Amino acid sequence: MATNSSLQKQMNQASQRAKAPSASSLIKQTLGRDDIQRRFHEVLRDKAPQFMSSIVNVVNSNKQLQKVDAMSVISSAMVAATMDLPIDQNLGYMWIVPYKGQATPQMGYKGYIQLALRTGQYEAINAAEVYEGELESWNRLTEEIKLNPNGRTSDTVIGYFGYFKLINGFEKKVYWSVDEINAHRRKFSKMSGGAKPSGVWADNFDAMAKKTVLRNMLSKWGILSIQMQNAVTKDEVPQVLDEDTNPMNDPKVVSGTENDTDIDPAESITPQPDIASQADAQADFLKRQGIE
Repeated sequence: MATNSSLQKQMNQASQRAKAPSASSLIKQTLGRDDIQRRFHEVLRDKAPQFMSSIVNVVNSNKQLQKVDAMSVISSAMVAATMDLPIDQNLGYMWIVPYKGQATPQMGYKGYIQLALRTGQYEAINAAEVYEGELESWNRLTEEIKLNPNGRTSDTVIGYFGYFKLINGFEKKVYWSVDEINAHRRKFSKMSGGAKPSGVWADNFDAMAKKTVLRNMLSKWGILSIQMQNAVTKDEVPQVLDEDTNPMNDPKVVSGTENDTDIDPAESITPQPDIASQADAQADFLKRQGIE
């Protein structure tokens, strides 16, 4: 039989739960702040209201995201806003992923392709699955890959290829086996570093694998705009906003650790010259090689 004390305690707890704002309302309250609205309008102009509404929709559709800090959701969304990429999870340009009580921005492979095309320096760029029976040969030294789309024998994916061609004629091809993708995931992913994929890797393995191939390829051999450099350095890194509501790329602020990201050091970006200078340098290289 419940005592008056226990009944009162239950009533107090129920009252507190009733007063506690929902995750959706917290996001709406935060987005209603003048400084937050001003920042989104500065970045997106007329598209700001629609983008801010999409933030609420993303949170409402993700129960795990509803449990993280509201400001970390806003700051992760701000990363996507600065790149003018949608955060609708179904589109695959950018995901907002919950991790250790914080939201983290994760680029999709479509986001990298979109940013590359905006530079005007890529004649073609692609990444796709390779199914069992399609791969005839892959030479790691010369990067010659032979695929036979008609040779597919099953729906089993054995690897992923990446390819781009610049308008100056420079081409790059890469191929990663599924084992190589998983080894990379286990080594560098703090969100999905176990034997089996988890989180966004479990839900979208093919998309994350293609993104890994593209990011690695572009960061090493591609022409990177400022937006693309920003994408590589902030991808999968917890974000916080500074006093001027600008994203700060410092995972230590959020997690307290030095390496709490999914970034392979080989994919880190050092300051680069502008696109025109990079294009001229590659054109000069091709000329020296006798390729006009």
